[in-house]
This record gives sequence, C-alpha cells and structure tokens, in this order.
Amino acid sequence: MDRLAQLDASDALSSDHVRLTSQTLGVAERTVWRWLAARRAKSVPAQRPRFRIDDRLRVRLAYWRGNAAAVHRELVTEAEHGGPPAPDLRTVQRAIKRDLTAGELAGLRGGERERRKFDVFLQRPASFRNAAWEGDHVEAAVQVEVDGRLVKPWVTWFVDAAHDVILGVAVTPQTPSRESILTALRASIARSEPYGPAGGLPAVVRIDRGKDFLSRTVGEALGAFAVRVVDLPGYTPHLKGTVETINGAVDRMLFAGLPRYTHRQTQRSGMSIDPDQPALTFGAFVAELLAWVQWWNREHTLAELGDRTPLGSWLEDPTPIHDVDETRLWMFTLEDDRRRRTITTKGIGFGRGRHYVADWMVGRVGTAVRLRYMPHHDHEVEVFDARTGVHLGTAELADRASEATKAAVRRTRNRTARRLRADLAAAERARRVRYAATTTPDPARRLDAMTTAEAERERGDEQDADLARWARPDLIPLPPPAPGWVLPIDPDDGHRRGGESGEPS
Repeated sequence: MDRLAQLDASDALSSDHVRLTSQTLGVAERTVWRWLAARRAKSVPAQRPRFRIDDRLRVRLAYWRGNAAAVHRELVTEAEHGGPPAPDLRTVQRAIKRDLTAGELAGLRGGERERRKFDVFLQRPASFRNAAWEGDHVEAAVQVEVDGRLVKPWVTWFVDAAHDVILGVAVTPQTPSRESILTALRASIARSEPYGPAGGLPAVVRIDRGKDFLSRTVGEALGAFAVRVVDLPGYTPHLKGTVETINGAVDRMLFAGLPRYTHRQTQRSGMSIDPDQPALTFGAFVAELLAWVQWWNREHTLAELGDRTPLGSWLEDPTPIHDVDETRLWMFTLEDDRRRRTITTKGIGFGRGRHYVADWMVGRVGTAVRLRYMPHHDHEVEVFDARTGVHLGTAELADRASEATKAAVRRTRNRTARRLRADLAAAERARRVRYAATTTPDPARRLDAMTTAEAERERGDEQDADLARWARPDLIPLPPPAPGWVLPIDPDDGHRRGGESGEPS
C-alpha cells in the first residue's frame, strides 16, 4: 500500500497496478481500492473484530481436554445469562486452529507428553568412537518362564553414540539394579567376545537420572578410570536418542516376533488370540537377544552410517582406543562398602551371622581387610589387605545352605505370599460397596442388604479376633486340671503329665 500510495501521489497509479496487487495478495480489486481510499483519507482501514482464544478460554479448553464443542456450549450459556454474544461453533474451531499451534492443542488435550511430540530437536554434531556412551534399561515386552512364573525380563545395555554399536548387554528376570549396570559396563569396556572388538574406555557416559545408574558403586567404578557421568534431566529421551532408538528397534525387530509378546493382537473382547501360547525359557530369551545384538552390530546397515554396519563403522574410525586390563577391570567394577574388617577364627564377618572363609586365611587371623563384591552375589567376596590394598583372594560363604533347603524356603515364602494375597482380596471384597443405578440426581443408594444374623456373626468374629489379639494368657496362671480329666502322655518318659489319674485316651 505504501507503493500504491506513492504511485497515486505522482498520478502514475493505474488499474493494472491495482489488479496486480490484488492478484498477488489474493483479495478482490475492490478491497485494494478501499484500502487505497482509506490511505488517501489518512485513516487506517477498519479491522473487523474477530473472535480470539485468550488465556481464559485456554484454561477452559484444558478443562474440557481440548473439546471445542464443550467450550462453545459454555459460551452459549454465558450469553443466555447476560454475557457477550456467543460465536458459532465453526468460529470457535477456526479460532482454535488459528491461535493455537498443533503442539499447544495436543498439550491441552493430553498433557506435556503429547505436546512434546510436536517439538523439533537439534542433532548433536558428528563425533568419534568412545567419545560418548549412552546407557539405559528397557523392559522387554515379552513374557518368559522363570521358575514356573511368567515375568518380563529387563535389558541393560551401553551404546556408542557415534556409531550405534551395542557395546555390552546384561539381562535380568527382575527389575535391574547396580549388578546389571556393572555387568553390562564390564562387558562394554572389555573388548572380548561376544561384543568385541568394540569397547575400551569412553570419555563420557550419558544416563537419565536412574537411581541405580547414579549410585556410588557405579560412580566409583567409572571414576576409577576418570570417566565422567553426565546426568541428563528426567523425561528427556531426545538427549540420549541413540540408545532410545535401539530400544525401539529391538521391540519392533525382535520382541514383536517372539512368543507371548505383550503388545500382540487381541480379540474384540480384548483377550489374547492365543492365551495358552507356550513361553520361552529365560535362557532361550537371552540367546535370542544376544543373537539379535550380533546381527545388529555385524549385519544390519544404517543409512546414517553410510550404509555400513555399526561395528564396521566403529572399526573404520581412526580414533585411538584406551584399553583396560580385564583382571583390573573385574576388581574395579565390584562394590566396596569402605569398612575395615578383621580375619577371625570364624573367618570374615559380613552381614548378620554371615562368615566367609577360604584356605588362604590360615595363619592370617587378626589381619585387617576390606571386601569388594558384586551386588546381590552374596555367595563369595573378594578380600583385599586394608593396609596395602593387595588382593588376598576369594572367600566363600561358610555353612552355605543346600539347593534343596533354599528351594523349600522359597516354596514357603511363595505359599505365605499367596495366603496374604488371598486374605487381602477377601478383605477388599468384604469392603466393597455397590450402589444402585439411577436416572435422576438422587443421593446414591447402597446395595448391601444383610440379615441380622449375618451382621451379628461378622461382628462376633471381629470381637473374638480382637479379644485374642489382646489376650494375656500369662497374666493369671491356669489352675491344675480336675482329677477326672484325661491328660496327654509325655513323649519323653511315657507317663501322663500332671498326675496319675484318668484313663488312657
């Protein structure tokens, strides 16, 4: 319009100029002439007020989970009660589309996790091998059989961020701990099979606020080799995108093809198509996973790596590798509680009532030692001289229970746990209250009809249990039995206890 005003002031404006401008702006020629007339009158073209999504309406949209129709109904209700005129639904929908981005609308509907799906993230610049590793846990979406139970195993691994090569893996049937991290870390640093020749010492390890990753044990194991641990903010998977990509790849490429995949197709009712499908054993699952890791490292090509395999790309990198003696690596990746202990005639005390012994302890009673051990592997410990730090040897748990005894203890624990679950389920069923369905806004009506006899019986059971809980049978001694009572036979001497009267039972 500034250009058209200049042409108009010099009497050089023509209809061709107006027509060209209207075609370029996508408006009618009459609109351009109206703008030009307003400019001649030195006034701003009148702007028709339009409906906008302000802060108040953003809150209402969040309240209704992004439902435009619900917000429109509220505006209509406000207009009926003396508020400003309400726009139609199409106007509200156009304003939402115009004033809110797709990410903002997704956030109002589903929260921060949905909003971040529309974010744009920067890529880290190209790096070199062992410049940075990324570590993570991933729960396998597969049920496997462990001791007669179906569980979903966990995988802990470290990945080279520059070449996407998987350096080391540890698999556990339960929630991973420091042991899983130390095992995977040891396999990653050591350049032996089945993951070698990739490995060595990294400059940085990136993790995302995992409690076990940030434990003192892991920090000391990496700190002994001057490896820095970068603690990323929580819920920021894009900051360790390499390992997150492999987490998704193993789910799509391996887990989805294994028996009892938890995300498999279902029937209309939601039930599994084959609920009796046999599960893999834990050993078979680990074998499948390790075979997939070998395929990923040695056979699978990636376009980001120039159509090379991750291991091939890693081997072609000329960056020097810093190796570690595997015997020293084993010792540094053990936990140390920093306590000084003394070898006694019973061995080395560690834990409540536990003693560890070895043949090399003969003649060393009184020596001050320190212990290093793998977390949860309490059958043996590594012993070091507390003064010199020299490794003295391995000690094993004395009076170790047999496998049959431990299996019996596990069965007893499982039976106790099942009994407790049954008791808790029965208590919840007794506590459950049902209400009648209604079509009017009346108070809820309980459906817990009970006879007077049932109520008295339940109250009596509770009173008996309460009396038994608070009873003190040792407060008042019991009187001697009546002369005519039949008494039990003492198994030690074969005579009846408490007297000689009474007939045999």
